[in-house]
Amino acid sequence: MRLRRCTACGAYTLSETHCSVGSANPHPPRYSAEDKYASYRRKARHGG
Repeated sequence: MRLRRCTACGAYTLSETHCSVGSANPHPPRYSAEDKYASYRRKARHGG
């Protein structure tokens, strides 16, 4: 059981659903110096 965040209201919860909507994982991905997909994420985030 991990901490999750409601996508509708932004409240933190332990359940899979909150406000009758699914909840998401609030934690960022782990850092890796050999990140193979970093350039793709930057292009998607900033356009390009």
